Amino acid sequence: MKISFISLGCDKNLVDSEVMLGLLRDKGYTLINDETEADVIVVNTCGFIQDAKEESIGTIIEMGQYKENGKCKALIVTGCLAQRYQDELIKEMPEIDAILGVSNYDKVIEAVESVLDNKKYVAFEDNDHVPEEYINRVISSTGYSAYLKIAEGCDNHCTYCIIPKIRGKIKSRTMESLIEETKYLAQNGVKELILVAQDTTKYGIDIYGEKKLPALLRELCRVDGIEWIRLLYCYPEEITDELIEVMRDEEKVLNYLDMPIQHANNDILRRMARKGTKEMITDAISKLRKAIPDICLRTTLITGFPGETREQFEDMKEFVQDVRFDRLGVFSYSPEEGTPAALFENQIDDDIKEARKDEIMALQQGISKSINEELVGKTYSVIIEGYMPEDRVYCGRTYRDAPDVDGMIFVSCPYELMSGDIINVRVSSSNEYDLIGEIINEYSE
Repeated sequence: MKISFISLGCDKNLVDSEVMLGLLRDKGYTLINDETEADVIVVNTCGFIQDAKEESIGTIIEMGQYKENGKCKALIVTGCLAQRYQDELIKEMPEIDAILGVSNYDKVIEAVESVLDNKKYVAFEDNDHVPEEYINRVISSTGYSAYLKIAEGCDNHCTYCIIPKIRGKIKSRTMESLIEETKYLAQNGVKELILVAQDTTKYGIDIYGEKKLPALLRELCRVDGIEWIRLLYCYPEEITDELIEVMRDEEKVLNYLDMPIQHANNDILRRMARKGTKEMITDAISKLRKAIPDICLRTTLITGFPGETREQFEDMKEFVQDVRFDRLGVFSYSPEEGTPAALFENQIDDDIKEARKDEIMALQQGISKSINEELVGKTYSVIIEGYMPEDRVYCGRTYRDAPDVDGMIFVSCPYELMSGDIINVRVSSSNEYDLIGEIINEYSE
């Protein structure tokens, strides 16, 4: 029996997909990438913002057509869209044969068996339900880089965000289970471990009574085979001196931090129900750069939040100019039903949101280009991601580049390299996104 799997949305959703793939593989199902040949198609959806919802619905409709035009016998839908709009999907999309909530991905085997028996299947539990631990995931990305989801859910309740209603309150995994999974990943060739959660800095607060991210990092650094550990989704107000010390002192923990601030005007931050202030953000950045001078900082911002004035936007824009983030992404505000902000007065027109987004990105483009120019002549360890035969170059990433969201470095090499090799490269030129480099060490097995 052949099963094709489509994972949409964030890297945390991808981890759920990999767990489901592992369960299906271990049950003896054949996993394929070609939907035209699949007996069952599973779509793990995203329902975070409007664009993601539209992509998920479009994918469900597209995959449903294979029941008419392909070999598909059944369509299964899981994930955030399924959790958020379960009743609507059941009513409006009869092509769906089974639907699973975010806390029920461990029921994927039961779902497959039911739909193959021509029975509809629906499984939803409270979003604070914790599925049984399963670590033998299928690593679906590069094979040498993998995400480690250290917690599920969120307690922050930002006024624009639907995640706490979809995913529930924070539910940290035990350190023991995370270490066990990391060992499994390392044994299967993973060299780069990327820690993710809705708020990684609050890891452990629910089960240990205190934030345990620094302690977890120290333990993960002891796992043989793991060479890089990258941190995503660290909230600035939760970045402690202890966390900074671990990043500085532990060689495997990369000098890279993803720190989503969303805005830099205190009135907007307060309306967003963010816990930090502009001053707290500035202080966190100052501490990080003082302790770790070569740290690479990534952030995300929201433009057009309800009531955002031109002056408040200019405040954020000035902050971006002054701070000079190494990496920066921008979302235009999406009013999500069920969130407080969707009911706020003074909603901003879409064209204004987009124009402000473009302004920030144009500003950041110049900043990124300037920062990249400063890297020319410096040497970095690079993890090789693949080969581009048309250009006869290898592509890879430095510690400054997270997969899929940051830039690349391109290098020529007279000998064969393998994906996952880590080599030393001197930067020879740059643009606003990517680097060009030359290998300065002899490659050895």
